[in-house]
Amino acid sequence: MRGFAAICLTCTPLAAPASEAPAMAAFGDHCFSPFLTAERAADVLPARHDFYDLRPFSGSNPVSEPQVRAATPGTDRRCEVAFDGSAVEAAVDTIAAALDREGIRQTANVPADFPVQAGAEFTDARQLNQRRIAVVQVGTRPGPNGPETFMNVERLDPLP
Repeated sequence: MRGFAAICLTCTPLAAPASEAPAMAAFGDHCFSPFLTAERAADVLPARHDFYDLRPFSGSNPVSEPQVRAATPGTDRRCEVAFDGSAVEAAVDTIAAALDREGIRQTANVPADFPVQAGAEFTDARQLNQRRIAVVQVGTRPGPNGPETFMNVERLDPLP
C-alpha cells in the first residue's frame, strides 16, 4: 500500500481505456460530495456501484441502505464503483485529483480496526472535519466478467 504523500495531487489522472474512464470520472465527480443521495447515485454512478448514507445531509430519504454488501461497522456512508479490468494506478490518480478539487487535503490515519477489503492495493484516509474522516480504497477483485477494479470511499461515524 502507498500513501497519498507519494502521489502528485495536482497531476492529471493517467489515461484509462474508454470503458473505465466513465466509471472513474463518475466516482471522482460524485462520491466525495456530502449531498449525493441514493436516488442521485442511481442516476449518476455506473451500473456496478454500491451506495448508502445512514445520515444524509440532504434528500427526502432519511436512510439509504447498502445495495450490495452490508454496511461497514463504524461507517455511516459508502460510495463505491467497480468496472471491468485492472486500472488501479489510474483509479488512485482519479481519487487524488478529486480530493484535491474538493479541497480535502488533510491526511488522517486509517483506524487500526478498519476492515480493509480483500484485494485492496491502496488504502488511505483524509480528515473531512474535526470529527470525521473518510477512508478510500482501490483494488482489484473477481468480477462478473473477470477481474474488476473497485474504487471505494467510506465516511466513518463521528468521533466523540
